Amino acid sequence: MARLADYFVLVAFGPHPRGSGEGQGQILQRFPEKDWEDNPFPQGIELFCQPSGWQLCPERNPPTFFVAVLTDINSERHYCACLTFWEPAEPTQEAVCSEDAAGREEEAAEGGSGRLSPGTSGPPGQLFAPKTLVLVSRLDHVENSLGLIYTIHVEGLSVGLETVVGNLLTCTIPLAGGSQLDSVEDGVRTISLGAGDRQVIQTPLTDSLPISRCSVALLFRQLGITNVLSLFCAALTEHKVLFLSRSYQRLSDACRGLLALLFPLRYSFTYVPILPAQLLEVLSTPTPFIIGVNAAFQAETQELLDVIVADLDGGTVTVPECVHIPPLPEPLQSQTHSVLSMVLDPELELADLAFPPPTISSSSLKMQDKELRAVFLRLFAQLLQGYRWCLHMVRIHPEPVIRFHKAAFLGQRGLVEDDFLMKVLEGMAFAGFVSERGVPYRPTDLFDELVAHEVARMRADESHPQRVLRHVKELAEQLYKNENPYPAVAMHKVQRPGEASHLRRAPRPFPRLDEGMVQWIVDQATAKMQGAPPAVKAERRTTVPSGPPMTAILERSSGLHGNSARRLEVVRNCISYVFEGKMLEAKKLLPAVLRALKGRAARRCLAQELHLHVQQNRAVLDHQQFDFVVRMMNCCLQDCTSLDEHGIAAALLPLVTAFCRKLSPGVTQFAYSCVQEHVVWSTPQFWEAMFYGDVQTHIRALYLEPAEDRDPSQGWEEPAEEERSALDVASEQRRLWPMLSREKQQELVQKEESTVFSQAIHYANRMSYLLLPLDSSKSRLLRERAGLGDLESASNSLVTSSMAGSVAESYDTESGFEDAETCDVAGAVVRFINRFVDKVCTESGVTSDHLKGLHVMVPDIVQMHIETLEAVHRESKRLPPIQKPKLLRPHLLPGEECVLDGLRVYLLPDGREEGSGGSGGGPAVLPAEGAVFLTTYRVIFTGMPTDPLVGEQVVVRSFPVAALTKEKRITVSTPVEQIPQDGLHLRSCTFQLLKMAFDEEVGSENAELFRKQLHKLRYPLDIRTTFAFTQGSAHTPGRPPRTTKDKGPSLRTLSRNLVKNAKKTMGRPHVTRKKYNPPSYEHRGQAPEDQEDEISVSEELEPGTLTPTSALKPSDRMTMSSLVERACCRDYQRLGLGTLSSSLSRAKSEPFRISPVNRMYAICRSYPGLLIVPQSVQDNALQRVSRCYRQNRFPVVCWRSGRSKAVLLRSGGLHGKGVVGLFKAQNTPSPGQSQADSSSLEQEKYLQAVVSSMPRYADTSGRNTLSGFSSAHMGGHVPSPRARVTTLSNPMAASASRRTAPRGKWGSVRASGRSGGLGGDVGSRLAGRDMRGPPQANGAPPDSGFLRPQRAALYIIGDKAQFKGVRPDPLQQWALVPIEMFEARQVKTSFKKLLKACVPGCQDFESSPTFLRSLEDSEWLTQIHKLLHVSVMVVELLDAGSSVLVSLEDGWDVTTQVVSLVQLLSDPFYRTLEGFRLLVEKEWLSFGHRFSHRGAHTLAGQSSGFTPVFLQFLDCVHQVHLQFPMEFEFSPFYLKFLGYHHVSRRFRTFLLDSDYERIELGLLYEEKGERKGPQTCRSVWEYVDRLSKRTPVFYNYMYAPEDTEVLRPYSNVSNLKVWDFYTEETLAQGPPYDWELAQVSPEPPEEERPDGGAPQSRRRVVWPCYDSRPRAQPDAISRLLEELQRLETELGRPPERWKDNWDRVKAAQRLEGQPDGRGTPSSLLVSSVPHHRRSLGVYLQEGPVGSTLSLSLDSDQSSGSTTSGSRQAARRSTSTLYSQFQTAESENRSYEGTLYKKGAFMKPWKARWFVLDKTKHQLRYYDHRVDTECKGVIDLAEVEAVVSGTPTMGAPKTVDEKAFFDVKTTRRVYNFCAQDVPSAQQWVDQIQSCLSDA
Repeated sequence: MARLADYFVLVAFGPHPRGSGEGQGQILQRFPEKDWEDNPFPQGIELFCQPSGWQLCPERNPPTFFVAVLTDINSERHYCACLTFWEPAEPTQEAVCSEDAAGREEEAAEGGSGRLSPGTSGPPGQLFAPKTLVLVSRLDHVENSLGLIYTIHVEGLSVGLETVVGNLLTCTIPLAGGSQLDSVEDGVRTISLGAGDRQVIQTPLTDSLPISRCSVALLFRQLGITNVLSLFCAALTEHKVLFLSRSYQRLSDACRGLLALLFPLRYSFTYVPILPAQLLEVLSTPTPFIIGVNAAFQAETQELLDVIVADLDGGTVTVPECVHIPPLPEPLQSQTHSVLSMVLDPELELADLAFPPPTISSSSLKMQDKELRAVFLRLFAQLLQGYRWCLHMVRIHPEPVIRFHKAAFLGQRGLVEDDFLMKVLEGMAFAGFVSERGVPYRPTDLFDELVAHEVARMRADESHPQRVLRHVKELAEQLYKNENPYPAVAMHKVQRPGEASHLRRAPRPFPRLDEGMVQWIVDQATAKMQGAPPAVKAERRTTVPSGPPMTAILERSSGLHGNSARRLEVVRNCISYVFEGKMLEAKKLLPAVLRALKGRAARRCLAQELHLHVQQNRAVLDHQQFDFVVRMMNCCLQDCTSLDEHGIAAALLPLVTAFCRKLSPGVTQFAYSCVQEHVVWSTPQFWEAMFYGDVQTHIRALYLEPAEDRDPSQGWEEPAEEERSALDVASEQRRLWPMLSREKQQELVQKEESTVFSQAIHYANRMSYLLLPLDSSKSRLLRERAGLGDLESASNSLVTSSMAGSVAESYDTESGFEDAETCDVAGAVVRFINRFVDKVCTESGVTSDHLKGLHVMVPDIVQMHIETLEAVHRESKRLPPIQKPKLLRPHLLPGEECVLDGLRVYLLPDGREEGSGGSGGGPAVLPAEGAVFLTTYRVIFTGMPTDPLVGEQVVVRSFPVAALTKEKRITVSTPVEQIPQDGLHLRSCTFQLLKMAFDEEVGSENAELFRKQLHKLRYPLDIRTTFAFTQGSAHTPGRPPRTTKDKGPSLRTLSRNLVKNAKKTMGRPHVTRKKYNPPSYEHRGQAPEDQEDEISVSEELEPGTLTPTSALKPSDRMTMSSLVERACCRDYQRLGLGTLSSSLSRAKSEPFRISPVNRMYAICRSYPGLLIVPQSVQDNALQRVSRCYRQNRFPVVCWRSGRSKAVLLRSGGLHGKGVVGLFKAQNTPSPGQSQADSSSLEQEKYLQAVVSSMPRYADTSGRNTLSGFSSAHMGGHVPSPRARVTTLSNPMAASASRRTAPRGKWGSVRASGRSGGLGGDVGSRLAGRDMRGPPQANGAPPDSGFLRPQRAALYIIGDKAQFKGVRPDPLQQWALVPIEMFEARQVKTSFKKLLKACVPGCQDFESSPTFLRSLEDSEWLTQIHKLLHVSVMVVELLDAGSSVLVSLEDGWDVTTQVVSLVQLLSDPFYRTLEGFRLLVEKEWLSFGHRFSHRGAHTLAGQSSGFTPVFLQFLDCVHQVHLQFPMEFEFSPFYLKFLGYHHVSRRFRTFLLDSDYERIELGLLYEEKGERKGPQTCRSVWEYVDRLSKRTPVFYNYMYAPEDTEVLRPYSNVSNLKVWDFYTEETLAQGPPYDWELAQVSPEPPEEERPDGGAPQSRRRVVWPCYDSRPRAQPDAISRLLEELQRLETELGRPPERWKDNWDRVKAAQRLEGQPDGRGTPSSLLVSSVPHHRRSLGVYLQEGPVGSTLSLSLDSDQSSGSTTSGSRQAARRSTSTLYSQFQTAESENRSYEGTLYKKGAFMKPWKARWFVLDKTKHQLRYYDHRVDTECKGVIDLAEVEAVVSGTPTMGAPKTVDEKAFFDVKTTRRVYNFCAQDVPSAQQWVDQIQSCLSDA
């Protein structure tokens, strides 16, 4: 709330002290008598009450009223409302002194009524003295109140004046902003001063909008359109404006109206609407002003020569001859004029109509006022459109410092020559506008909305007057509503004096008021206000919209130099020829380029192209290239004005300090030394704008994630739309500022200040580069140059307290220069730089200490640079001749930097025939001559073949530094001179080999330096110094890693706390990130699958698990929400695997849950934070379970089959004290056994819980416990371990089953005496054996549960070694399956041999083994076979309904390979691009595969060597892809891409060994931030996503999946193919996996070509090993998509995404196949192939005679060989074929049932489903009843006898001996056992009867 009035003053006439005829004003009384603290009493009020002077009048005048404006020292305006009335003056009044007069007034007040009777008139010579009531207020609402006081006095109302005055001084009204108040009553204040009055005071909605009432409309009526426009332009361009009128109120209104027109600019010079006569000398002031003077003093204004005089009464504006008012720029001037005339004179449009409409509704005066203001508001919006794009945010804290880039604004608006706008932008009003409205976070008003959102509309409406008028009226409505928010309630009731009341004899003079009473009222109100809460102005601050980028006000054609696309193409071609070394071509184009560079677009194009080459580290040029580049730069700069309005010099500034040439060792000449003679470098405004622009970039980078940093040198680039601008960042920071702690605020202020300081140092260097001439004898150049000389005398600095002057004078004496001329140059430059530093640092808030330090540094910087230039000048005079062929510079990735420049080398053949023109044909592109470059990311060779017949083909071979596996020194002969030279042999795990011989010019020290730098880059000390972390920053590997501050303190805090907490208790709270908080789980909305009802984080966990209170702390909950968003959790959600809930709310129906027990990584560091565990297991038990497993990697669920509901688990191998130790327990318990026993007991309970969690094995009666087992085995008293174990060592094991068993409930463990049949079966299958042999006879006792499927609920697959000595136990529901898998060291050895086989490294083909022999010796394919084989077996077990726990090695290599392959084969989702990414993130990244350790990423891991576990997995996927090409959404290239980049260290995805380490380094959650705009990808997945939108390179066009498809690939070595990733090479560009580089095709130099032209034909030869065949000859679909895109571009349509086109074509194809009901031939083919082999239908088999097309329908999955003869094989294949086309139900089954069958020699008994078929005369057996695939056939024709048998070892124990019988055939004896004796007899009878029938 604000006071309505601050002071009430009574001013009366008093005699002049010097006794002249004039009097003077005298304050009789003022209330309150003490000044307000916030608003002191304004001095000099007496002058403004009677501006024409205090004089006595011979007659009583009517009362007058006007409002004078006083401006105080703080530029605050005080409105003095003056109501003057006349009272009779005493005859003695002139003579007596003022004190007597005051006393007589008092007497008159007490008893005057008796002295002056109303009826008597005064003497004839009666004079009247003026008396003025003054109300001083900071608000403009006060006229009614004075009228009321006067009325009470005149009319003699019975109201105490003291009460009214007291009420007036204590009345408060609401602050501006009625729209933000709660109700109408809040925005409209109705007040009463206690005299029966009712005054309604409305506050404006927005106080930034001026209140004009009718003043603007009156101004136009008085002066006319042209005159007002002149005054408007004069005020804006800072001229002096004087208003004349006889009416003070009109002067006030005119001044108020002119100020209202200037909005949004604020007039900041002298503003006096009513100037008293005594102060007329103010008109001679040199500063601009707006002043109003009474027309009576017109004569005294005649001699003013530079004042524009506006006569309001006469309607004229007089402009002196010496004053030039610049008009508005066209077309705005004429547009504004016409719109104003439409508003003021609406009849003008209709004046010529033959039949004008009868009536025209004209606006009221108030509304017309707003319409006129709306026209000017539109004008400013058009003038200043896009101004926010030119604001430079120099500082954000503690207060924003904003600078306006005037040159860029004028350049982009196309108004560089416009005098008006130039003066406006340089004026004080605009400076205030920038500081007030540039602030990014503040309340917005109508102008902000208009300039941001309505500019396009205004441009569109320009040619439609009616639409313009409509817009004007809309704006006027808003302006009117701002002044009158609630017109309905504006009902005043204020008493007025009667007509001619001033002529009546007043009953008494205006009385003296009682000070005590007024003061008491004021005090009362003040006390009441102090008790009330302070009223805070409710400002709605928001981010100010920037609006669309700028456009030119008037599109002017650029005449002769309009740049067509062809001109820009010429510029680009010339630059590319220069950098490719094609100097002849470049020379031809140069004249055309120099002509084109007259145009602005071509100059921008040149800057952009050169910038790209700097980014690619191609800044070091040879002499010819250097000359070309310098010539083009000079041509660009010569047309630049001193302002550089188009930003060309700004764009070239970073480039002139980058391009250089080496003159001699240690002496480098930079381009800046050749482009100094341009006026722009000596213009301080240019340097300031550049400095502020760069500071803004760095300040912005301070508050953004590092990924959003933008290269500060890209001054010429417009910010991308999706990128957050500096203003947006500043707005966010200003919003957060009040919430920060004091320390944090100080830290931010300090950071910003040091950023500005460091930039000041940087610019001091830059300025010395461009101001000091190469030859110091050219000192005249500096003096002649515009600016430098003048600046010494007149700096444009606004800073008054400059140190530059005082410090700079002493430099000539202090710096110790010997040469006077040099001294002159240096002194001038030092002074120039110091002035610049002084100005920008003071404006940017740099501390005085830093500023002093800078002033000390500048002379040293200049002196050092002079010394450097002397050497450069000397060397440049003797340039060496060019001898060697030019080195071809490689293309570099953004952020990739050259560590060592090109060393001349010869690249020798690496043993692959194709590259050296071997038997495959093609040219010998190797050996090649060129250079090797070492960058932060790659080792690159670029060169050309030494064979002159091959031609000028560029040869590129490169590999990531991180992929280096072997480096050794060699001595080889150079290919040309055949001289022995030192060389290097570099081999990489991406199958590249650089066998190089150094050129003779490369010294041994350089070669050694290369090796050392290579080693340093290959094995960095810290992972943070690798390319994945340093790309995009100015960080080179030699420097120490960034400090943690750069990462953001919050991320570090989170990481540190996680690490700390991992070592302590689980419930400790941790400090969360400040800058980026992962969104809370309840409110997140990142991914569509994240639905809140799927996984809920409860407030509590199990009691006693985490903390005593068992509640998640908020910080823990936030960690949880971050974990929930990881890939694991999204996948668990998709699979429906449990919820994250507490014991209270847990759904008991869900078998599994997501446990947060590891969220602080305390139980297992290499596991993810959230794990799937059985519902029944408490979190506190998991800690004990984890002790039994290596690395604490206890079993957790990672996948569940949607069909069989079986789950796949993974864990590390068992410790000795785990289950195996427990099975081997001895009779005598050892003293330290109790803890191990309790852990083992927990582990056992855990496995039982897993079994119980499976739906088909859960027993509702709760009897499925292991109590008997526990008592027998946990105590260690029973010596014989009985867990069931299956072995893989038996070579005669029978083949396994793989079909689903019938669903059924299993009995308790104790009751189900089950045979170990299936266990041996699985083991044998995993061992890869599949034998069928002759049967043996045996008998078996009966068993009640015999008919149930005999399959374990859980198979534990583990290393054979850890299960040694464990005997089978038929009682348990899980079975141990020991297998033999290879170890990591075997993988490493195998890969080394594979590398040698694929890239031999030597060319001695006779002595070296053949490729296939080397491949076989490597055993790589054998390992692939094993992996696939085990995976297929696990897939079959899961498909059949059994769960599987893979528990191999430490659980992070082979385990990961197997579980990943199993999921890929079982679940079609993982065969999509998204699913495969999820699979890798979940199984490889989250579950802690040791990428850094296996890839030897750091110095610590160097000794372990490279072990490609992940690459082996990708090879397995590739093998499956080959066999099922229609089942995968991704292409084979995608696998190669991942294979290349998982070792390249380009992305951060595959760095570090676990989520724990990634959190520790702050990587895990960094990708969640708002990173928009073109920056480097840190994640390989983000890169894939981006690339997939542009090109279908990762997409498989043959993708046509079936939802239920479970893949079972052949895994025989004969079925596997060598991956072409190991053998392919593209020497034209290097590896194609860095897509940006593959797209840039380097062309050979064509300097020697006689005609210099390119070949006309588009045909070209595609060479093996050199060209990329997929790019040279793309597949049909890719070609069509490219063609489609090309056609769209030609037609001018925006090209659609390839995926949209592809999906549309596929949809159309499906629709075409539907109408006639017949599928396409391809679908017919697919449907004829068996379901599980659909994608492998057709083979072209090469035979000895010819090729035959055969449809392979053999679905036999066995991978072993068979020993049976051709007859049996033929019969089996026949029966297999038969079973493919006839289902089991349709077969002729004479008799069927379950029998136990003894396997071949040393094989166990197994339960089989036997079918006796009398039709085919066969006894067939299957795995189980519903199995459709026959496992074996006994031909009854071969049966000799059926006899009773005897039980053998391993037979079922509970079966009667008489239930055993044998079937003897000609080949072997089969042993059978029935369920009981009757069924055995039944079987014997049936078989006998069948034999007798035959």
